[in-house]
Amino acid sequence: MNRTSQMLCDEKSEQFQRLQTGLVEMYKRIFPDPLAQRTVVVLPSLTLAQSELAKIDGAHHYEERMLCLLMLLRLPRTKLVYLSSQPIPASVIDYFLHLLPGIPSVHARRRLTTLSCFDSSPIPLVRKILDRPRLIKRIKAAIPNVNNAHVSCFNSTKLERELALRLGIPLYAADPALSFLGTKSGSRQIFREAGVPMPRGMENLNDEQEVFAALEELKRKNPDLRKAVIKLNEGFSGEGNAVFSFENCPSEGIRDWIAQTLPVKIKFEAVDEFYDDFMGKFAEMGGIVESFIDGIDKCSPSVQCRINPIGEVEIVSTHDQLLGGPSGQVFLGCTFPANESYRMKLQAIGFAIGEVLRDKGVIGRYGIDFISVKQDQHWKHYAIEINLRKGGTTHPFMMLQYLTNGSFDVESGSFIVPGGEPRYYFASDNLQSDEYKGLCPDDLVDIAVENNLHFHGTIQQGVVFHLIGALSEFGKLGVVCIGDSPASSRAFYEQSKIALAASNK
Repeated sequence: MNRTSQMLCDEKSEQFQRLQTGLVEMYKRIFPDPLAQRTVVVLPSLTLAQSELAKIDGAHHYEERMLCLLMLLRLPRTKLVYLSSQPIPASVIDYFLHLLPGIPSVHARRRLTTLSCFDSSPIPLVRKILDRPRLIKRIKAAIPNVNNAHVSCFNSTKLERELALRLGIPLYAADPALSFLGTKSGSRQIFREAGVPMPRGMENLNDEQEVFAALEELKRKNPDLRKAVIKLNEGFSGEGNAVFSFENCPSEGIRDWIAQTLPVKIKFEAVDEFYDDFMGKFAEMGGIVESFIDGIDKCSPSVQCRINPIGEVEIVSTHDQLLGGPSGQVFLGCTFPANESYRMKLQAIGFAIGEVLRDKGVIGRYGIDFISVKQDQHWKHYAIEINLRKGGTTHPFMMLQYLTNGSFDVESGSFIVPGGEPRYYFASDNLQSDEYKGLCPDDLVDIAVENNLHFHGTIQQGVVFHLIGALSEFGKLGVVCIGDSPASSRAFYEQSKIALAASNK
């Protein structure tokens, strides 16, 4: 970066810091008051490595996951501006508005502005918006008072920062200058500072030769190590991971053996990944190598937390993640809450990590993923990564919270509805089958009603669908199944699969 570019970058950073100071006052004045006037600009841009995003079927429809924020319209003086690459069908908007508790959908719709780029190209939504100055003018026109407005985004980069500056409203997310803390290498550094156990490994690796060296060192330190995981710094949902087996590794000449064997034996989590492409991306974004955690009784929980604008660390939820892929590292869905035997431990770890992140200036949501292994009747938790953004467990919990008006009980790790009863859910972004292809959003609504799968506000149980736009083309959608027990929430999921499969025959 030349000196002029560096000066411009520094100036942007200073402007952003000044803009962000308004978020503290706004948080104190507006957020506690359900009747306060406010505007939330929802920016569901997945500003991530596009090469990695392209591996996900229907990835451009993932902008719909943040439609859960339409539930904010239950606050009667809140306005929402929802941005998208392509127009979201009216039937999908109607589906969410009809879920609103206690608010006529017609009233909510008057307070909702949807704006689209009419652009399906595979570049981040925020980049499309920044390239359309007239669209930015329309966004500004939809904000009655910039002093009562903020941007809610999926993740925060320099592009999200630039849009916030152009709109003149703060971003409720981490400063993109801190984004490294949410990479695989940055996560390991934070775990070390927080004193949190993690797999043995090396971070801040930059090329193939450093990968060879890291694998060699892991094997020399632990001759019994069976496998190691190689991760791209900016991979997500497990799609940027690969596994290497040390089977038949010699006791001498380990480095040469690795160099010869790795290109042949490496196993990628992503479909259609190739060694040269993977190592090219590794050289571009860097990454880590760490020991593969073995165990007979093994699971993959997570904890979701938030650091609010006044610096308070809050525990939001815990989940047990459902993973798939060749070696079980690809995120498929989750159950809430996490196992009772360890959820409180996860909360304590999440809080400790949050204190480190807060002291570095982070605000907004973050999640921590773990690999947990049962040893001698006790669970040992290895922190795997920090997601310094919203994630696959964010929108299911938001739906539960907004639909029921209940709250998370941090003392027990459960969610309690106003009647005092607990609620559970089974959620997935990957309910997918060729049998579902050709079903349109209106078909999905019919299927839900005919099979009694829709969400019932009176009993606060049922099914909420999302990623609806991906259904017809990809046979894929998301689902949040809310029940009064883990068994009932799973039953809703199984019933949904059966009803969808039978409906298109």
